[in-house]
Amino acid sequence: MGQVKPFRPTALVVEDDPIQREMIALLLEETNYDVIQCEDGETAELALRNRHPALLVTDVSLVGAMTGLDLVECARKVHPAPRVIVMSARPPAHALPDGVTFFAKPFYPIELIREVSPGRRH
Repeated sequence: MGQVKPFRPTALVVEDDPIQREMIALLLEETNYDVIQCEDGETAELALRNRHPALLVTDVSLVGAMTGLDLVECARKVHPAPRVIVMSARPPAHALPDGVTFFAKPFYPIELIREVSPGRRH
């Protein structure tokens, strides 16, 4: 008989820098997430619609027409439940939507691990 894989929530990581994207993905995989990686908002929007991730981690500045904040707005329309972490080297120009956590780049990996650990809610 086949072994049943334990349920792992899905995280969507959207970052145009491949090194940062891979580092974040590795941290989330170690924290028991299945990770989808995208470098632009348009591709991430498709993943949001098809996979309904439990966690969205996005940079504010992305390649393409869509920003990370546009993606957050889209995520809330498609599936209002995901936890959202927005990252940027600059502080946000406007207030972030309710329930969105902001990480200033660079950040320590342990900060992300603590934020996404089980039992931690925004």
